[in-house]
Amino acid sequence: MNSIAALQTAVTAAPFDGEPSDAELDAIETETPLILAEVALLDAQIMTIDRAPSELDVRRVRRARRRVLAARRDLANRAATTADVTVSGGAA
Repeated sequence: MNSIAALQTAVTAAPFDGEPSDAELDAIETETPLILAEVALLDAQIMTIDRAPSELDVRRVRRARRRVLAARRDLANRAATTADVTVSGGAA
């Protein structure tokens, strides 16, 4: 009878230490303005769920949407400029 205990270490992945890598932390830091803008939009929308929105509520939601769009734009532009830097220097 063959034992499979020795084979388990070969197929078992390295143990997960539970901490994010430096690259993951950098990605979170880069996306933080967008995350905060989306949370602010969600808060503004939640405030108007159970009642008719006042003019102030409408403005608050509109401003929060603009912040989300601006944060998405900034994040996309940052990704585009980073891609341009890594791609530049190649044959065109």
